[in-house]
Amino acid sequence: MIADRVPADARDHIEDLAAFVTASPSSYHAAAEAASRAEAAGYERLDEADAWSIEPGGRYVVLRDGSVIAFALPEDAGAITPFTIIGAHTDSPGFKLKPKPTMQGAGGWWQLGLEVYGGPLLNSWLDRELELAGRIVTLDGTEHLVRTGSLLRIPQLAVHLDRGVNTEGLKLDKQRHTQPVWGLGDAESADILQALAARAGVDAAEIGGYDIVAADTQEPRTFGHAQELFASARLDNLLSAHAALVAQLATAPQGSIAMYAAFDHEEIGSASRSGAAGPFLEDVLARISAALDAGPEERAQAFAASLHISSDVGHAVHPNYPEKHDPANRPEAGGGPILKINANQRYATDAHGAAAWNAACESADVPTQEFVSNNAVPCGSTIGPIAATRLGIRTVDVGVPILSMHSARELTAVVDPWYLSRAMAAVLAR
Repeated sequence: MIADRVPADARDHIEDLAAFVTASPSSYHAAAEAASRAEAAGYERLDEADAWSIEPGGRYVVLRDGSVIAFALPEDAGAITPFTIIGAHTDSPGFKLKPKPTMQGAGGWWQLGLEVYGGPLLNSWLDRELELAGRIVTLDGTEHLVRTGSLLRIPQLAVHLDRGVNTEGLKLDKQRHTQPVWGLGDAESADILQALAARAGVDAAEIGGYDIVAADTQEPRTFGHAQELFASARLDNLLSAHAALVAQLATAPQGSIAMYAAFDHEEIGSASRSGAAGPFLEDVLARISAALDAGPEERAQAFAASLHISSDVGHAVHPNYPEKHDPANRPEAGGGPILKINANQRYATDAHGAAAWNAACESADVPTQEFVSNNAVPCGSTIGPIAATRLGIRTVDVGVPILSMHSARELTAVVDPWYLSRAMAAVLAR
């Protein structure tokens, strides 16, 4: 990529990604934002508790907690019509609000009890203005999305009180050193649930439960010599969730049922009712198959011809740590989406899947590159192997190269999310 030749369409895409991230401080907000955009594009909202009426040519969207699935059927959809699924996840590593969260700290500081969620780079969360966001469920079972705006901060110890921090390294205790401050004064005035209830427009006494996370409040922005770089919170993995949604809403299905599936809880293993290891995707696929009068034989035929693209961000070569990367396969920012490959099936890509992805990139005129881990560095994983194991659908793992993965603020090239979305649209149009 030549830095001063970022296409206008790529800049439009990155502006929309910034808006999507800003609207999505939690997985629940991300799922709701995706569903809202789908409905605005003509998708019909389905409720899992209702009977579904699904017709060829129809477009539908369904939510389960912090996960969302949208799908569009071709006009001639039948019992053996295959599925083309683009999968991603809505959650990001960080912190989650504990029960009995309000605490009085030393020096009159109000503090909160937070639990580490997933594997964040803890130091990156220090000295940043954070908000609380997520859902409150009242005793009558009603769910309320809530976000506070800038409210809390995890303060780092001054260098004068930690003289070895720059020579011996920063050492953070996950319990003692990650509790944020959010106010000053009498402890009787400190009640975070009251603050959350007020912002949700409910009575604090009616709160029956909550799923609340901390989120960075700094706005996404482009920067660099030619504004070719993009920094934002939650690129892992709202970048993929947004790219797939854009592709889904822009593509008219042809020979397969086009499906967007964004799952919660990937950062903690996906084992939940709304995670990729749970039954959500399989439940939706079964209800579509039933609506198309597909029995076990027809469904097996449809799955055998189906394709799942699992998209999650990956590692760009780090200029300060080049030895951490494979010497031959070195994804570059701005070089297009990456095809993730792992001999031990930490990624689900195989030869047929790689061919399908490379063909889609070629048809979309999108550059692509491979990612494989350095043998001495453990390889992460994605929803890809999980979905492939549950369903038996051929799965390909892809993504976009970024720096600072799992930081409170991550970095990518402006052009790469747009490339990824174009390649996804080519897959969905197969």
